[in-house]
Amino acid sequence: MSEPASTPHSRFLSEKVAQIPPSGIRKFFDLLASLDDVISLGVGEPDFVTPWHIREAGIYSMEKGRTSYTSNYGLLDLRFELAGHLERSYGIDYDPRGELLITVGVSEAMDLALRAILNTGDEVIVPDPTYVSYVPCTVLAGGVPVPVPTRREDDFQLSASEVASRITPRTKAIVLAYPNNPTGAVMDREKLEEIARLAETHDLLVISDEIYDRLVYGTEHTCFATLPGMRDRTILLGGLSKAYAMTGWRVGYAAAPSEILEAMVKIHQYTIMCAPTAGQYAALEALRAGEGDVLEMVEEYDRRRKVIVAGLNEIGLDCFEPRGAFYAFPSIRSTGLSSEEFAQRLLVDEKVAVVPGNAFGNCGEGHVRCCYATSLDSIERALERMGRFVERIKPDR
Repeated sequence: MSEPASTPHSRFLSEKVAQIPPSGIRKFFDLLASLDDVISLGVGEPDFVTPWHIREAGIYSMEKGRTSYTSNYGLLDLRFELAGHLERSYGIDYDPRGELLITVGVSEAMDLALRAILNTGDEVIVPDPTYVSYVPCTVLAGGVPVPVPTRREDDFQLSASEVASRITPRTKAIVLAYPNNPTGAVMDREKLEEIARLAETHDLLVISDEIYDRLVYGTEHTCFATLPGMRDRTILLGGLSKAYAMTGWRVGYAAAPSEILEAMVKIHQYTIMCAPTAGQYAALEALRAGEGDVLEMVEEYDRRRKVIVAGLNEIGLDCFEPRGAFYAFPSIRSTGLSSEEFAQRLLVDEKVAVVPGNAFGNCGEGHVRCCYATSLDSIERALERMGRFVERIKPDR
């Protein structure tokens, strides 16, 4: 990696921070902000507004003056409701008093998990492509990320044999992120069981980010911690941002054995104190009465999923069927353009924003991420513009 350019204040910066590049997504959204009439398939955020009864619960909490700190662990009522939700959904039991932590989104939960378990030089296995924060968070925690490729021909599922070939005496943990951002892949239970056997054989922890667990289509999500022997090896991460359309409320959670969770709380209490109080009350309402809202949104995402995947394949961008989250990850190799070239030219020429696949790791090159958490009308208009673009650049191949 090249040395960062010297600036008047660069000598004050942490070497770890200076060596981390900005998110590969950021520059495209800087460009997006300068253009009009752009159809965005870029932002990984529900286009639904948080359901009214959930918003109302947050508003009511403020009206009643519930504006002070909560416990570092989060509202006890929320933790009990979360414990019930996990038991109902997956048949897994967590003690709400010592094994559940409410965090500022799943992003904080991932950061806490890595900082709580890593010593300098410990290695963390990370799927590639995957969400943009895992590698930087590992580095900031003093660890060494070890990317493991996932491929289109395997439906972007993590291969146990590929993982095994990268395990060393320094390996501390495996990060799982299924349903996956950016690919939309879902791991088969049998493949997860193979990863579980590796974790047991090599005495590893698994950090399983399951933020998209409710957003699956025509399949079932397997909670990794429910696999035989895995509850005590798993730091389970989740939240309400995606399934309940609550991104801005910033409420996530971690579920883990008490000793590991206590270490995470130790960091959390010194850096965050607690998740936003109004957001926690809104989350409590979501878990108590939001199931119908989730089912309605999942049904609508499924409609959009089918339209965008069919449309991408029709215009010549090969796209496997995503079975979770709300992303399609088509190949753009047939165009002869790199992921960044494709995304930038599509944005400038046709005013459609997608995210280059290499923003999510080297194995994302040759793909772009298209988020279908936007209206069906916007998806159809975006596909029309993308079709024109692909047809027009044929002579450039």
